[in-house]
Amino acid sequence: MKIYNTLTRKIEEFIPNEEGKVKFYTCGPTVYHYQHIGNMRNYIGHDILDKTLRYLGYDVYRVMNITDVGHLTSDSDSGDDKMVKSAKAQNKTVMDIAKFYTDQFMNDFKLLNNKVPEVVAPATDYIDDYIKIIQKILDNGYAYIEGGNVYFDTSKLDDYYKLTNHKEDEMVVGIREGVEYDKNKHNQADFVLWFTKSKFEDQELKWESPWGYGYPGWHIECTGINIHYCGEYLDIHGGGVDNIFPHHTNEIAQSEAYLGHKWCNYWFHNEHLMDESGKMSKSKGAILTVSLLKEKGYNPLSFRYMCLSSHYRKQLVFNYESLDNASLSYEKLLNKIKNIKENKKGIVNEENIKPFKNKFKEALENDLNTSLAITTLYDVLKSNLNNNEKLYLIEDFDKVLSLDLLKESSITEELKKYIEEKIEERNKAKKEKNYELADKIREELLEKNIIIKDTREGTKYEVK
Repeated sequence: MKIYNTLTRKIEEFIPNEEGKVKFYTCGPTVYHYQHIGNMRNYIGHDILDKTLRYLGYDVYRVMNITDVGHLTSDSDSGDDKMVKSAKAQNKTVMDIAKFYTDQFMNDFKLLNNKVPEVVAPATDYIDDYIKIIQKILDNGYAYIEGGNVYFDTSKLDDYYKLTNHKEDEMVVGIREGVEYDKNKHNQADFVLWFTKSKFEDQELKWESPWGYGYPGWHIECTGINIHYCGEYLDIHGGGVDNIFPHHTNEIAQSEAYLGHKWCNYWFHNEHLMDESGKMSKSKGAILTVSLLKEKGYNPLSFRYMCLSSHYRKQLVFNYESLDNASLSYEKLLNKIKNIKENKKGIVNEENIKPFKNKFKEALENDLNTSLAITTLYDVLKSNLNNNEKLYLIEDFDKVLSLDLLKESSITEELKKYIEEKIEERNKAKKEKNYELADKIREELLEKNIIIKDTREGTKYEVK
């Protein structure tokens, strides 16, 4: 298998530290708000890598964190803690906010058929790990205490920017926010490992430490959780491209200063999902989530299909027209497979299916070329294989694609008839400009967990 490694800036053969086994860590959400579909594209990319590795026979152990403390509104260790800011705005405790948005995230995560990692770790559960690591970094001479905070000293590293391939004077501004001057820092590239009460007096979550009552910096959390579960050597670390600097750059610095050797071999980054005004972000106002797409009548797997039709390292522009097109293609795909299921015949011949299986495998092995993998699926449908051979391959491919290609519909004939009658009644009401009745019928269907959506091809429905 070959994947693009951000650390070396090239596509490389993947060779794990231990033969047949993969330790895989992915940055999870900061649970101060809903995760928009741009965030969720990132997790689809991680899921495809996870399932591809398993498909190829690797024993995968995956860990994902939940950031529920310490992530600030600026990349420069300044501004409010995002969790605290959200808690104040909603008049709730930080832990209430964390639980609510974690639950919302996991719901959307599962709606996209993402596999839940073996470990999902909230940052607040590992304070002792962070303290132990920070103390050793101090003892090793890579950190200092100033103004009540513990800072990592980036001047002690010759290769601090190896993940970004930048020079220090080119990194004056972080990816998301302007870097503000901090008089406590010996170098402006330095970053905080531990905050004390000398900063952010209103911080709700604080712990005792050798340096004072305070809380960890954002970057040290991933290092602590990583080493806690995966040990001293990590095979793959995943995240979005906006994590490259400063987050992943700082993770490498502190982890290797603590361990004394190279830590992670492969860095895997997904590109952004863009809307027509640029990168999606939570600061733009209304947040489009997977759950909201579902409420609007879209099958969440149509969005997954849309993402898989593009390469994870290419920016993907989202608009409703492109989602409508993906939804239509996905529905047509399911209908073709349904016809095959209803006409099962033939014996599965290993020699017949082998070329298609190899082509699918080669697509995934080529830096997760999911677009080519889907093309291979269509090649199977158009082929001269008998229907049982096609069904065998569809089931096999869906272990990675996870598009519910063979899932049985839960809609009974009786329910189907009821829905169609209601849709016809609603369409008639709309024609007669009786919009009150049309809305009432929509609400009646919604109460029965039936979502309807008006498209150019007519009114469609989905049962929740």
